[in-house]
Amino acid sequence: MQRLWVTGYRSYELNVFGDRDPKITVIKYALKNYFVSLIEEGQLDWIITGANLGVEQWAAEVGLKLEEIYPVRTSIMIPYEEFANRWNENNQVKYINLKEKVDFFASTSNTPYQSPVQLRNYQNFMVQHTDRAMMIYDPEHPGKPKYDYNLIQKYQETKEYPLDLIDFYDLQDAAEEYQENHQSSNFSE
Repeated sequence: MQRLWVTGYRSYELNVFGDRDPKITVIKYALKNYFVSLIEEGQLDWIITGANLGVEQWAAEVGLKLEEIYPVRTSIMIPYEEFANRWNENNQVKYINLKEKVDFFASTSNTPYQSPVQLRNYQNFMVQHTDRAMMIYDPEHPGKPKYDYNLIQKYQETKEYPLDLIDFYDLQDAAEEYQENHQSSNFSE
């Protein structure tokens, strides 16, 4: 079984503040291409991600869409109970909808947030229960994902654990490719 941990930037770190932002389309396009290439190589059975607003939720949405075509499953793991309680109503609704649709949902802690230990336990769980990771992350622009990136780098010192990064240059390439593939020809003869 091939299990992939997917994480990356929060939506606000990418200056995405609405569901219609074109950056979401590009990021989902890049995620889809990455997932499909792994699936077609027989290297992906589970897409496992967190529930943070941004890359993690978009990865879950892409995974669920791919399930309509490919034999892949999607899981969301959270670091503590009541994870989204402080979010606005719209974001809570998105979270609940995703939670209900994924193939597996669980928390690595059975209590609400108490300390950063829960976050470290979550990270350790993710790295120990997956076979590889993919991050939408650029080490030149750290942000919140730097904690996962640093943990994975440390884990790689003792274990075979591939990490693929999609950085801002890759996203720019994905945007250009998406644009080329989705231009409509308005010429009539």
